[in-house]
Amino acid sequence: MHIVFIILTVIVAILLIGIVLIQKSKGGGLSSQFGAGNQVLGVRGTNTFLEKTTWTLAALILVLSVCTAYTLPSGTRQARATQDNGKQQQTAAPAPAQNFGTEAEKAAENPAVTDPGSEGN
Repeated sequence: MHIVFIILTVIVAILLIGIVLIQKSKGGGLSSQFGAGNQVLGVRGTNTFLEKTTWTLAALILVLSVCTAYTLPSGTRQARATQDNGKQQQTAAPAPAQNFGTEAEKAAENPAVTDPGSEGN
C-alpha cells in the first residue's frame, strides 16, 4: 500500500507541475488563447478551472503525503526507533565519577586506611 501512495503522489505532482506551467502569471496563460468570450471555457472559466485544479492537486499531495507516512513499513519504523533510542542512550550516559578532595577528607571517609607515618607515633 505504501508503494501505491508513493506512485499516486508522483503522478499528482507531475499533474500539478503541468497545471502550474499552463498558467501564466498575471492571469494570462491558457485563457489568453481563447478569443470568444461566450465559449464554454471562456477567459474567466479557464482561470477559475485552473485555479481550482491547482488547489485540489495541492491538497491531494498533502493528503497523500500523510497517508504515505502512516503506511510506512513497520520494519523501517522499528529501525528508526532503535537508532533514536541508541542515540538517546549514548547521550544520556552519566559521566564517570571523579574523586576530588584532600587526603584528610579521603582518610575520614575510609578509616581503615591510615597514614603509614602515624602508626609509630
